[in-house]
Amino acid sequence: MDYSFFQKILFSMDAERSHLAALNGLNFLHKLHLDPFGKETPKVPCKLMDLTLPNPVGLAAGLDKNGEFIDALAAFGFGFIEIGTVTPKPQAGNPKPRLFRLPEQRAIVNRMGFNNHGMDSVLANIRRSKYDGILGINIGKNATTPIENAVDDYLICLKKAYELASYITINISSPNTKNLRSLQGEDELNQLLAAIKFCQNDLANQHNKYVPIALKIAPDLDENQIIAIAKAVRFHQIDGVIATNTTVDKSSLGNHPLSNEAGGLSGSPLKNKANEVLSILSKHLNPPNEFAIPIIGVGGISSGEDAVEKLQKGANAVQIYSGLIYQGPQLVRECVHFIQKYQSQK
Repeated sequence: MDYSFFQKILFSMDAERSHLAALNGLNFLHKLHLDPFGKETPKVPCKLMDLTLPNPVGLAAGLDKNGEFIDALAAFGFGFIEIGTVTPKPQAGNPKPRLFRLPEQRAIVNRMGFNNHGMDSVLANIRRSKYDGILGINIGKNATTPIENAVDDYLICLKKAYELASYITINISSPNTKNLRSLQGEDELNQLLAAIKFCQNDLANQHNKYVPIALKIAPDLDENQIIAIAKAVRFHQIDGVIATNTTVDKSSLGNHPLSNEAGGLSGSPLKNKANEVLSILSKHLNPPNEFAIPIIGVGGISSGEDAVEKLQKGANAVQIYSGLIYQGPQLVRECVHFIQKYQSQK
């Protein structure tokens, strides 16, 4: 089915309203066993954090914050799905409007602020879903939790999510929760990762299974900060890194009216900045003759070529979100096809 027809309808609405309308519409059709954009995706199996994926193209966190639409989104052919960000307690997020489209730039600005129904509600949604693929749960802290107590929120979420998650993402890089990015500082990060790793090992013994943990980082880091994060990830034996979240740098938008809008920028303008972080990170997480820590590349993927470029710069898998809004669900298959071709030529 032609996505452009639906896009015109959706783009005539407020961005956040159309987001919910699209997801609810997909969910309704899926329950009727009608998946208008669902087509068979090629099998391109790969390993990621010791998990076996049917293909290396995943859904980034943020699209389905509460795990309400997992089954419908799975029909797009993703190799893995990440939901969230989820916090211990429900929270409304930042005041509206908080989501803005920039169609000419194929970009989005958001300042959602971890709006979600809370971990208990999200876990209930997961239990109701029929999806049996690789599911990541992205976790964060509540806005009302002081930053000095942030570790407590991550541990609460980690303990609750552990049983149902294929992997868990520690989100310390959203620009829309006050002071959250300070957790990327060297001392703060080491304290957080030490607590997370201790808890992970304890939970692995309790549940008799090992659930990998990934760290999601920001694109607005200098080289020294990226190197320090890579060292911390290696030292604490974190299982993977997701690079990157949205950027607060909107200089690429020039004089666009939304260039001064608060929030994180995603989509095509993020690509170069995210790829630069990915390249530096890869050098320090995948050095010669040492154990490699996998990286999921995110940010600015609008085509199959963009997905392949992430792999060329060191990513083991990719995630998409903003590109779906502009290119439609066919972007998933396009990315898988291009990756399949790229890997066959290596």
